[in-house]
Amino acid sequence: MKTTIRSDVLSLIEKTDSKHLLKIKKGLVPNMNVEGHVYVNDNLRSLIYEEINAYKVNKSSTFLPAVVQIANVSTLPGIVKASIALPDVHAGYGFAIGNVAAFDMNDEKAVVSPGGVGFDINCGVRLLRTNLFYSDIKTKQEELAQLMFNNIPVGVGSQGVIICNQEYLDDALCSGMDWCVKEGYSWVEDKANCEDNGRSLYADSNCVSIRAKKRGITQMGTLGAGNHYAEIQIVDEIYDKKSAKLMGIEKKNQVCVMIHSGSRGLGHQIATDALIDMEKSMKKYKINVIDKQLACTPIHSKEGQNYLKAMGAACNFAWINRSSMTFLARQAFSKCFNQSPDELDMHVIYDVSHNIAKIEEHMINGKLKKLLVHRKGSTRAFPPFHPLIPLDYQYSGQPILIGGTMGTYSYVLTGTEKAMDLSIGSTCHGAGRALSRNKSRNTLNYVDVMNKLKENNISIRVASPKLIMEEAPESYKNVSDVVQTCHDVGISNKCFRLKPVAVIKG
Repeated sequence: MKTTIRSDVLSLIEKTDSKHLLKIKKGLVPNMNVEGHVYVNDNLRSLIYEEINAYKVNKSSTFLPAVVQIANVSTLPGIVKASIALPDVHAGYGFAIGNVAAFDMNDEKAVVSPGGVGFDINCGVRLLRTNLFYSDIKTKQEELAQLMFNNIPVGVGSQGVIICNQEYLDDALCSGMDWCVKEGYSWVEDKANCEDNGRSLYADSNCVSIRAKKRGITQMGTLGAGNHYAEIQIVDEIYDKKSAKLMGIEKKNQVCVMIHSGSRGLGHQIATDALIDMEKSMKKYKINVIDKQLACTPIHSKEGQNYLKAMGAACNFAWINRSSMTFLARQAFSKCFNQSPDELDMHVIYDVSHNIAKIEEHMINGKLKKLLVHRKGSTRAFPPFHPLIPLDYQYSGQPILIGGTMGTYSYVLTGTEKAMDLSIGSTCHGAGRALSRNKSRNTLNYVDVMNKLKENNISIRVASPKLIMEEAPESYKNVSDVVQTCHDVGISNKCFRLKPVAVIKG
């Protein structure tokens, strides 16, 4: 059964001395092990309160309010520090989207929960730079958009350009971007600027079900639908010139390409399989969860280890997916400008993961602890000189790629030391939904959305035009509010802002 929301829930959400931090006090739901911490500004705080009030009116809602989900997560065994929510937080499956939770791997009761990763495992963003400027593409904008749309398979039932058999798929699931380099879809240097070098070392394709493999075998190198996209963007504003220069960004109007996608049907099936498996086995481990969507098992249990190995395989699939689409985007630009991708300087700035659980070391209450960090709809934000970020970015901190909503700004941020202290090395991942997909479809008109993009001189290519209401800017929070909150709190720093000129969607 789901949690029943208390009538006095607002009294247990406490404002603090920091104008950007709300604390969810113990007692909002039974058996909280730690507090909930929510980072929001005034505008975003009001949306959280609206979500609570809307739930009180309509208790048949599919999801609990995000603050209750954040509190629910704090009841899980082995959680440390706090159940943390970033400014783009909104209701999700089990965990809220925008929720970070870390579990002590030396605590035998500490758990791993698929709901803390999500169904689109390693959904993430990759950013490529070019040496082109808007003046170079202005007259070719529509041609370039069409080439991108023709090259990159999009939509719900799209099939990939990579013809893959079972043996190839198993190799790919275990090898990640190393497989892409071997097969000629990635440059060797692409790996260096990818989180974890584009390979999960604990991936094991033997832990991936036949059904998941069947769903993934035709989808390698596909964008999919929903909030996934490929965008041609231009640099609109530079806030930190030194850090931007390290990324190869020196002037406004420089052209970049952003690719947002994940592990597609394979990752969704892995999450589904694990949730069913864990729900059946919780009784064996004497685990009772406050919401069945938080199904979990101890990290070191057979079920927990099998999930981590399968999740690692899905992470590798997602990195291959974004790498394959990088290859296709490079081809499109090369054909349009009759130059090689190398001549166009189409190098990967960075590739970040959103939905993932990772083994990391962090200081908790003055002690170094080995943690399993669940980041669902959130991004790693490691500081300068951290050993796990690329050599190129040791002086700037890890690049953080924040995708905007269709037709709005995207941002590149950098990681900070303060994030290690406040948010377990994490920051926001995007705008975060303000309207449900159903409400978006019922209140917005796709023709109006398309016309608005055209008025802003944004080329649009979509496989299913009527689905774009779900992804219209009105369906999301203001991404600039979200980014500014993270900047003001100090868990990431603004580096530069990007403006879309062409959007390719499913």
